[in-house]
Amino acid sequence: MGVNVANIPSHFGDVTRHENISYGTLPEQTLDIYTPQQETGQRHPVIVFFYGGSWQDGHKEMYPFVAKPFVDRGYIVVIPDYRKYPQVKFPSFVEDGADAIVWTLNNIGSFQGNPDNLFVMGHSAGAHIGALISADEQYLSSKGHSNQNIKAFVGLSGPYDFIPMEEDLKDIFGPPECYPQMTVTTFIDGNEPPMLLMWGEEDTLVGQRNIDLLSTKIKLERGRVTTKTFPEMGHVDMISNLIWFIPSEVSIDQEISEFFARQH
Repeated sequence: MGVNVANIPSHFGDVTRHENISYGTLPEQTLDIYTPQQETGQRHPVIVFFYGGSWQDGHKEMYPFVAKPFVDRGYIVVIPDYRKYPQVKFPSFVEDGADAIVWTLNNIGSFQGNPDNLFVMGHSAGAHIGALISADEQYLSSKGHSNQNIKAFVGLSGPYDFIPMEEDLKDIFGPPECYPQMTVTTFIDGNEPPMLLMWGEEDTLVGQRNIDLLSTKIKLERGRVTTKTFPEMGHVDMISNLIWFIPSEVSIDQEISEFFARQH
């Protein structure tokens, strides 16, 4: 019910939604694009957002509320679906994410988007997907692009450096000798896009070690990273803060927008 209210159509009258655009050949490989309804003739910066769900759940139709505050600030927002476990295992969902970014780089100009001003953002498992594409060059270079095409990355509550303990996660990412390939810190060399890593201190699902280990490695490699933690916010709070009717003293979209604006 909460998601339905968050995405109530009457609240999105000034946003145009372009639905179910294919970025690949499979049914799951589709994306939605949210653009300002009023055209200014100018090209807009672009955010590609990956939602979470333990690499197993979720769909793009749940997340118009994420797009809304950023479209209001002049961004175009792209929200892809991607294949999930148990249909696929790692790295298929990351490869889907990379395909969605490549499609966006190649095609967003047709929607008044600026491919030279593209940002990646994710929550939870989606933050893992976005961070890995940003850090591990192979995902975009194998498709004719580069992680340098990503202007900056923002991760909300992301599991960037962890050891799978639950049986489903072991099956998704295993065997253990493969774990380094799914660990974002493995690929940090200082050349990755600037990162903003945000985490709620009441998060009982994803531990603080994830932003600590990743930010420490980025600093060690002389990369660019900003961390921000939020007292009294949990795992879901970090994304539900973007819902228009939830009162909060914290404005996640403002923090993110200000970070993006600093990337020149």
